[in-house]
Amino acid sequence: MSHYDFVIVGGGTAGCVLAARLSENPQVSVLLLEAGAAQSPPAGAIPPAWPALLQSPANWADVAVGQTREHRPVGVARGRVLGGGSAINAMVFMRGHRSSYDRWVKDGADGWGFDDLLPFFRRTETAPGHDPALRGMDGPLTVGPATPANPVLAACLDAAAEIGCPRARDISGGLEEGVGWTDLNVVAGRRQSAADAYLRPVMGRANLRVVTGALVRRLLLRGQRCTGVEFSVDGELVRAGASGEVVVSAGTIGTPKLLMLSGIGPADDLHAHGIEVVADLSGVGHNLQDHPYAFVIYRPAQPVPAAANNHGEALGLLRSDPDLDHPDLQILFVDIPLTAPSAGGPESGYTIAASVMQPFSHGTVKLASSDPEDAPVVDPRYLSDPRDVAVMLTGLKIAREIGQAPALAPWRAAEALPGPGADTDAALRHYADRTMESYFHPVGTCRIGTDATSVVDPELRVHDISGLRIADASVMPSIVSGNTNATVYAIAERAATLIAP
Repeated sequence: MSHYDFVIVGGGTAGCVLAARLSENPQVSVLLLEAGAAQSPPAGAIPPAWPALLQSPANWADVAVGQTREHRPVGVARGRVLGGGSAINAMVFMRGHRSSYDRWVKDGADGWGFDDLLPFFRRTETAPGHDPALRGMDGPLTVGPATPANPVLAACLDAAAEIGCPRARDISGGLEEGVGWTDLNVVAGRRQSAADAYLRPVMGRANLRVVTGALVRRLLLRGQRCTGVEFSVDGELVRAGASGEVVVSAGTIGTPKLLMLSGIGPADDLHAHGIEVVADLSGVGHNLQDHPYAFVIYRPAQPVPAAANNHGEALGLLRSDPDLDHPDLQILFVDIPLTAPSAGGPESGYTIAASVMQPFSHGTVKLASSDPEDAPVVDPRYLSDPRDVAVMLTGLKIAREIGQAPALAPWRAAEALPGPGADTDAALRHYADRTMESYFHPVGTCRIGTDATSVVDPELRVHDISGLRIADASVMPSIVSGNTNATVYAIAERAATLIAP
């Protein structure tokens, strides 16, 4: 067994940040373990090529079965490569609205409100052209709006303004509502992942070891203390001890799976798979939340210019009901037909999508077996709460209203999906059930809190187990009203300050 001060499980967004920050201290040794490859496929660096990555080995390719009233499978992507989700996502870099984080505090996550996280958001980024009081100016990530902007998406923003949506100056900052150009993790025409920005510049440090192709099979526990991990590389079992702490950053799906394989989780579920219970934590694998989205697709009246960026460089953050005190709906503008496999649709065109940002529908991640090689059972229960259905239908109606606005007349030939037959709420509901997809933002399965169903305390320490923390999207008490990757960076930055000796 080799020994380190810190062992980090998962080389995704959070793991790369933690490995870089903790190894800044030359007096400590750090081991980072990643199940995937060290390098993304060649398409990984090319912003408009990200859809191809979903069909590559860089995606774990989890499937949520039996979703919506159609009982159909829905793919839930997560990165299996250094950089994790930041290496395969669509590169949208935006904080959720501040109301999302202030809700965390109300739910028991003391010290995790927007103002608490703001220094860590700022620490992640260099965001030229934005307000330096709100945005970072010297962080590892260089973020900003698309250049050049796609003209069909510019027309979408103009169309949204025509129907009364306010224009946001910095929709990525966390304080505004409305529509605008989002920041992207694109630098000089290429993707910038967490591995690119944080990890690769420091790989030469003598106190940092990175092992890829390493599947962590279980945590090593001595009584109620985590002392290391057991992992396999090319079929060989290896153990690594941690004299300080093990930090699990395997993501919303991978983290609860590893805890349960190690005897930490709901006792009844563990007994069902013959796993000895070390800590009966009922919240492990529960509270799964994700952003579902559905889409309106238009056939173009003229060729849509080829994408130079990520396809989805403009979006809106709105309230589905003006009486709400927070935004709960995203409208996403995309320069290709972004369809589900079940939907069909034209080969060319553009998309106006609607996503439920604050879903009431919660699901679970459970073990399929006690074999670490087996994929877990993922059940987000999309649109199972009627309040989410109402928000989705409102979003589709807003998307259609934008799509028919005068600013899009030069681009609009006809609505291809859902099409003229979907002119009632019942028809739109059927369409959403048949075509809804995951926005790939799962969170919440090991949430921060102090109550009986939380998994980690506000310092990210796992309840009832010493020497073990979690730092990834699974600790979010509830999902934020925006794409989640920027928040994961901030969580990891704050985790590094909590963990560093």
